[in-house]
Amino acid sequence: MPFASRAGLRRVVAAAVAAPSVHNTQPWRFRRVDDTTVELYADLDRLLTVTDPLGRGLGISCGAALFNLRLAVRMTGHDPRVLPLPDPADRPELLATVRAASGGPPSAVERLLHDMIPHRRTNRFPFDGRPLPRNVLVDLVNAAHDEGATLLLVKGGTARRVLDMVAEADDTLTADPAYRAELARWTRSESGPDGVPGHAAGPRPRMATLPMRDFTTTPLRNGTPPAATPTTPFHDGAPGTRGEVADFEADPQLAALFTRGDGPGDWLRAGQALQRVLLTATAHGVAASMFSQPLDLRPPQHRGDKAGPFGHVQMLIRFGYGPPVPRVPRRPVYEVLDRRGRRHA
Repeated sequence: MPFASRAGLRRVVAAAVAAPSVHNTQPWRFRRVDDTTVELYADLDRLLTVTDPLGRGLGISCGAALFNLRLAVRMTGHDPRVLPLPDPADRPELLATVRAASGGPPSAVERLLHDMIPHRRTNRFPFDGRPLPRNVLVDLVNAAHDEGATLLLVKGGTARRVLDMVAEADDTLTADPAYRAELARWTRSESGPDGVPGHAAGPRPRMATLPMRDFTTTPLRNGTPPAATPTTPFHDGAPGTRGEVADFEADPQLAALFTRGDGPGDWLRAGQALQRVLLTATAHGVAASMFSQPLDLRPPQHRGDKAGPFGHVQMLIRFGYGPPVPRVPRRPVYEVLDRRGRRHA
């Protein structure tokens, strides 16, 4: 059983915590129930109350960790049986129960994706502008589909309009002192077990590369994603905080990740789809960064009422070929793991 020994349990949880998370907050905890079962909890002390008051970003982050955990269980020859949100009334922080059942050996694709976990990075630096080959794009779209989500590629004029909108969205967010204070808490010059260190923050864009026009804080109609930019990362990061500026690619390859619904279960699904997409990109040597600020501008009372033909956009992603970047820090496994069989408070 994958959770029977201390080493086996730590191995699975170590894979899970390598997932990306909003501002590298790592908002998760794990509890061993018995030799076959582990629970995934949201760590509500790490909820970004200004940026993410509903916990959408937290749910996506934990979904990404759940996907890694599933892969690690498959490496043991077991099938992870996931029950999402098993006790929403009494324990809303309990996001999933994972039970390991007897299964066959992992597939070649599962092994490849698992091998990519330690190599995945969020890359906040300029990409070289080379287009992604068609077979790579197809694999990314199929990866999202395999997890019950839709990945829509965005290019050309639509991508440029999206970039225009995000530049304004950044101005709107950074004008809020509470947002700036929350951001400062999770960005730092020195290394630590969480947050984004300066060496990983990336440069700021030259504003000349971001023409401004036709901005609105509401989503575009017909399911068109509301915004994305290579300048303001979502997972593992924060807007570029260093003094350098740089020219980002003129024609970025953007994508929007959609789910049919827009509630806690959908956010968990979005995170699993996102991580499968990111690991698939890593296997192809493709870099990625993620954004959500324009989505966060939507007031809570308006979330869920703007679905287009693809559903609700949950994440915006920039793909390309970029320079090698260092990994960001992770909290040690013992900080996020309760193996003594008691309920997480």
